[in-house]
Amino acid sequence: MKFETIYPENKIDLAGRLALFPDSAVVDRTAGEPCLSIAGVDLDSLAEKYGTPLYIYDRKTLDNAVNAYKKALDQYYPGETGITYAGKAYLCTAIAQWTQLRGLYLDCTGAGELRFAQEGKVNRDRIVVHGVNKSRDDLKAAVESAGILVIDNLPELDHLLELYPPDALKHLTLWLRLRPGLAVDTHHRHTQTGQASSKFGMNKQEICSAVTFCLEHGLRVTGIHFHQGSHFHDPEPLGQAIETALDLVVELQAETGWQLETLCPGGGWGVAYHESELPHPPVEKYVQFISEHVRTGCETRRLSLPQLILEPGRSLVARAGVAVYRIGTVKNAAERRWLLMDGGMSDNPRPALYQVSYSALPVRSPDRPGAGPVWQAGPHCESGDILIESLPMPEIQPGELVAVPVSGAYHLSMGSNYNGARKPAVVLVEGGSARLIQQRESLDDLVRRDIPL
Repeated sequence: MKFETIYPENKIDLAGRLALFPDSAVVDRTAGEPCLSIAGVDLDSLAEKYGTPLYIYDRKTLDNAVNAYKKALDQYYPGETGITYAGKAYLCTAIAQWTQLRGLYLDCTGAGELRFAQEGKVNRDRIVVHGVNKSRDDLKAAVESAGILVIDNLPELDHLLELYPPDALKHLTLWLRLRPGLAVDTHHRHTQTGQASSKFGMNKQEICSAVTFCLEHGLRVTGIHFHQGSHFHDPEPLGQAIETALDLVVELQAETGWQLETLCPGGGWGVAYHESELPHPPVEKYVQFISEHVRTGCETRRLSLPQLILEPGRSLVARAGVAVYRIGTVKNAAERRWLLMDGGMSDNPRPALYQVSYSALPVRSPDRPGAGPVWQAGPHCESGDILIESLPMPEIQPGELVAVPVSGAYHLSMGSNYNGARKPAVVLVEGGSARLIQQRESLDDLVRRDIPL
């Protein structure tokens, strides 16, 4: 995306950029120089205490996102409902605990994410296990600690019974992942998951075989799950996938007598990452579309209304997060003004992977006039280590802090130790206070697994 076409005359839309920040974010003008503040805590003091790069999560924004989904489900769906937090977006022990305070299911992929759920004391019946190629260790961890296992492929059922007899699986509820053959329009082809050629899920014939297998072996299969892509903005393609899933349920009911109890049409509703995407369609539009299609689809097919579970993903957590970086060097190279930061693709690989564009504001005096476009890049030995391109910003000096909004999803969970980078500290802010929920990695942490020659 060419930012020159978004920002006429390189003007900074302060109100637009602030709208990307968490719900409790303001420019605090009460103590001298204006400073960005979240939940009553100024970002300058947080960076001073915890260092940079620093990730900040706002509890109010997290709670408000859950409330918006719950309110919409209550309004538009007459049956039982549930909301699943996607651990893959960002997960630590404190976030796992928060999901239970809000009555959410927790989606875990593999034994590693399940460990966070265990540390967070998540109840077994609130854990949903996903995975396209679960190892035997993953399956063992799921059986030992989860209540719902989403079966991605037929061999997975064989592996499950190789590990455990059916009697040992009576506590486990199975959902089957359908590949509906239709993706949604996302920002990048790598975030599409529902197309016929996708590596995820099973086609209709394989789902039928899976149901038959489960019934023959006494496995408790209750649900159909599908997912069409992540970060989409128009729910229309979901309609055809819902129709496909309900037609399949009718076929299964006629052939096997199997009854659908739970339908999970995935998630992936998008968010605005920069001001050009505002206003973004609200979650109510997404929830209403799904609810009405499931309700009318079941009525026309004379199916009982299933429990409806949504997996909102980034739309629960992305805008709650802000990344704060310190500028180390400002340099000019040909037509570009570079702001070189102390973090980059090691904590946020999304621009390199998906060419996603972000916005930003200086932490101090964010209302300063623009001084032309900048390129904000990280310290890594990669030309692709660029977080933001051609973004109008004020005159920035080395040592200043910049805040990047909408940093709550798929940053830290996809991060790395490239160039020996240490993963950032994470704090949760609420009601004027900040709580450290993940420590910054130390140099000792980097070599903890190493074994000398």
